[in-house]
Amino acid sequence: MVPSQGADRFLSLDTDPRLDLVAGLTAAAVVLPKAMAYATVAGLPVSVGLYTAFVPMIVYAFLGTSRVLSVSSTTTLAILTATELGLVVPDGDAGRLITATATLTALTGLLLMAASVLRLGFVANFISSPVLTGFKAGIGLVIVLDQVPKLFGLHIAKEGFFRDVLSLVHHLPEASVLTAVIGASALVLLLVMEQIWPHSPAPLAIVGGGIAISWLAGLGAAGVSTVGFIPQALPSLTLPGVDMVVQLLPGAIGIALMSFTETIAAGRAFAAPAEPPIRANRELLADGAANFAGAFFGAMPAGGGTSQTAVVRAVGGRTQKASLVTAAVSAATMLILAPLLGLLPQAVLAAIVIVYSVGLIQPAEFRSILKVRRMEFLWALAAFFGVLFFGTLQGIVVAIVLSLVGLSSQAANPRIHVIGRKPGEDVLRPVSSEHPDDETFDGLLILRPEGRLFFANAQQIADRIGGFVAEAKPSILLLDLSGVFDIEYSALQMMMERDQRLAEQGVGLWLAGLNPDVLAYVRASGFADRLGQDRMFPTAGAGIRHYQDNAQALTTRRAKT
Repeated sequence: MVPSQGADRFLSLDTDPRLDLVAGLTAAAVVLPKAMAYATVAGLPVSVGLYTAFVPMIVYAFLGTSRVLSVSSTTTLAILTATELGLVVPDGDAGRLITATATLTALTGLLLMAASVLRLGFVANFISSPVLTGFKAGIGLVIVLDQVPKLFGLHIAKEGFFRDVLSLVHHLPEASVLTAVIGASALVLLLVMEQIWPHSPAPLAIVGGGIAISWLAGLGAAGVSTVGFIPQALPSLTLPGVDMVVQLLPGAIGIALMSFTETIAAGRAFAAPAEPPIRANRELLADGAANFAGAFFGAMPAGGGTSQTAVVRAVGGRTQKASLVTAAVSAATMLILAPLLGLLPQAVLAAIVIVYSVGLIQPAEFRSILKVRRMEFLWALAAFFGVLFFGTLQGIVVAIVLSLVGLSSQAANPRIHVIGRKPGEDVLRPVSSEHPDDETFDGLLILRPEGRLFFANAQQIADRIGGFVAEAKPSILLLDLSGVFDIEYSALQMMMERDQRLAEQGVGLWLAGLNPDVLAYVRASGFADRLGQDRMFPTAGAGIRHYQDNAQALTTRRAKT
């Protein structure tokens, strides 16, 4: 019997339940300390991190299309949440912060579910990979700077990235030596453990060690800032505030976009070949429902996490049962370990955040982009500095605008290749210095435009074709349209006008390689009737053979003209 779609995420070819149990327990050891740390990034109590690793994870397990994706808070979502909450609750009032968080998370969920209904899964592709690289690097740097003061027991007013750097330097003499030693020790130990044993329960070991030292040495009484009181209970019902919706909606749109982008990227990255494909619109629904449900139980905005999903996959996780185990551990932590977690030094949490945020900064990725395309490297840099200069939420706008500008630029500037034939073979390819012996044909110029021809690029294409014709002075211009998947009315008008101008210059225009849709548009416009069968060919190769068979007659006609 074929399993239903709902049950499929809990089944796999390897049905040994112990694999998912071990994966869920191991993931919990990594996820829970990080979730608490990310809550502090957002300016929220660490219990909010535990709530986020509880309800959203359960909801996604039943609705998502990925078998192993682990859903909770992430570094990117934490800093975006911090920015938005800081704008709406600038005084940090505890009650309003909780209400604002519930409202922001609920809005994020509703937006994602609405996008699913409208089938907007393709929107995740609107942020190009280079721009996302720059955006995440900027986010990583902002998070690191946000946490460094906690390593030294300092508190500085947030006034923007560069002002915060100066403020940190100015206040360093006021640092707590004891706090700095604890923070630096946690940082070094975590880095070493991650280097030796990647994706290990290192955060749990660091948290346990921090709690033990705090309890034995009485760090709280010695002036070291600790987490403080954590309610020893499951999350209670939290209602969003209707009066905050208008203020929080713009930020929720950006957070929803990043949540889905991270979720779909992580889901696709860890999908095994034998598993069902990740369905973007279903992921929107699952991610949205996870956030919406989590909002009523104190969770902050959540999304699929790459590092935690890597842990699940690395230790043998096969289904969403692993996420249910992680959620169960989160509940047990709230009910049993809450008093102990209150002893944890803030500097230890800061060290955890820094170690896992530095991973967002990928210099090697910048170098790879530069190696391939300089323009997209500049887009990555622009997104990076956009975050630093304008802020995180504004950085999303910068990232999206840059991606759309890049897309528009590519569409408005399609490539046009001069085509030659490989000697001795019926192979046509762009003329280049790599193939100096390729054949060209006296009196015949073959051009191959690529992409969609439409109003935004029609005039530019016409001008570039005119330049090629003026340089080559052919008797026949053969346009190989095999690389054109669509042609819009404005481009058709341009082509018809160009045919008339070329005729006045004694140059004939031929078309070849039209796909069925483009051919239908050319016929509907009447242009096909004007060209006739002698000037339209199924392939460029057929056009070349026709030219060679009639070269003498064409040359004579051109001479008379």
